[in-house]
Amino acid sequence: MLNLYKLIEIVVCLQSLIISTMLPVYIPLIFIDKSTKLFEIPITWQIPTIILLTLIFNRRVVFRAFSIYLLLGLFLLPVFNQGGSLGYLLTANFGYLLGAYPLITIIDNLHTRNKLNGSNFLVYGFIAIGALHLTGIIYNFIQVIIYSQFNLFLYNLGKYSVGKIGYHFLTLFPLLLLIKPIKSLKHSK
Repeated sequence: MLNLYKLIEIVVCLQSLIISTMLPVYIPLIFIDKSTKLFEIPITWQIPTIILLTLIFNRRVVFRAFSIYLLLGLFLLPVFNQGGSLGYLLTANFGYLLGAYPLITIIDNLHTRNKLNGSNFLVYGFIAIGALHLTGIIYNFIQVIIYSQFNLFLYNLGKYSVGKIGYHFLTLFPLLLLIKPIKSLKHSK
């Protein structure tokens, strides 16, 4: 049974997911002549936000919020990074959205075992992001087999996995700064 507190947690997670999907990652680079240029990385803040929400809340809350997010994107609003609607099921991106479920499960295992420290977080984070990408690759491969478009497999593999997995791994390091505050937040409940 959902109480008001859990409902608020789900709404906060859902809002965070929608907002983080729309925010691209930029890194400011400062040059010798003191000028600054923003370098856009080809990912959004969605994966780090899902990891952070899973560390703060529990798996059930984040699962529910993410499922509502998927339903919103498929049937109501274009909340996904590149739009929405049922046609999104036919894109390679959707497999990576489905990969968020194993990511949430793996990060929650770290969270529920009370082994939240920097090294364990990095290990579980690398495994979780690898599981996300593996799910996306499998979904892409199934699509390639069904539609007999084998030439798209390597293109999608390079565009969605090889081109982004390193950046997803890099986003784990800023999250390391939040491990201690999250642990103290958990112990204060």
